[in-house]
Amino acid sequence: MRVVNIGPDPSLAYRPNLNQTDSKDKHAYRNYESGDLIDRVYNTYRLMHSNQTLDFVKRKHAEWAGCSHTTMTVMESVDALDQLVDESDPDVDFPNSFHAFQTAEGIRREHPDKDWFQLVGLIHDIGKIMALWGEPQWAVVGDTFPVGCRFQNSIVFRDTTFTDNPDDKNPAYNSENGIYKPKCGLDNVLMSWGHDEYLYRVMKFNKCTIPEEGLYMIRFHSFYPWHSHGDYTHLCSEKDLSMLPWVKEFNKFDLYTKSPDLPDVEKLKPYYQTLIDKYCPRKLFW
Repeated sequence: MRVVNIGPDPSLAYRPNLNQTDSKDKHAYRNYESGDLIDRVYNTYRLMHSNQTLDFVKRKHAEWAGCSHTTMTVMESVDALDQLVDESDPDVDFPNSFHAFQTAEGIRREHPDKDWFQLVGLIHDIGKIMALWGEPQWAVVGDTFPVGCRFQNSIVFRDTTFTDNPDDKNPAYNSENGIYKPKCGLDNVLMSWGHDEYLYRVMKFNKCTIPEEGLYMIRFHSFYPWHSHGDYTHLCSEKDLSMLPWVKEFNKFDLYTKSPDLPDVEKLKPYYQTLIDKYCPRKLFW
């Protein structure tokens, strides 16, 4: 990958070769200052940043990580996202299921030899199904960040949305390292609770055979302060840093394949079902 210094968000340097007729300027993605959806987006992040504390995250791990809620196939979970519009996303206002196939197809075009990568594109957001089971969207969607240490300035709406979060005022949690040791590794860091961590736990619990690179993409694709702004690297292990280019590579498809031109999902399903059968067969525990 070629890194180009074109602005404060390094993810802008990792664009896929999108259709040149796409009318949306790629710099217009992730606009958190204006737009038709900005009020909805801001309110979602305000609730998230007020309520995502260390104690809250620990409770959610206890509630969800045991995968004891239901059983369903991966394709059933993708279909369920027909019912979900992500309230934290400033770029789209259509069901998340279409975004799943857009991302997967973008990866398939540029990485035809990596079927596991294509599958990750399809499934990366299916952890959002929690929002259909009673979780508020602020505990499911949006950018993620570590809890138990200082909330860094690169977090979306950092200046105005953490005033009601008690951890921001707790000296045990608001230093650079907080409860962690330098270079402890992201596996030892508790992230704000959401669909990334939940799906990672589902994949591990069900012993799905997606490679480690793909599991990192699933677990950290919403961790923009890390993969797009370079924050929190002081907590990273060598393994985390070696996986970072993979997360960045995934990000360009997750972000820049969003388009109102929706794919023909029914035509694509048979191909992606073969990938599901290879890496995540049968019904999974959720």
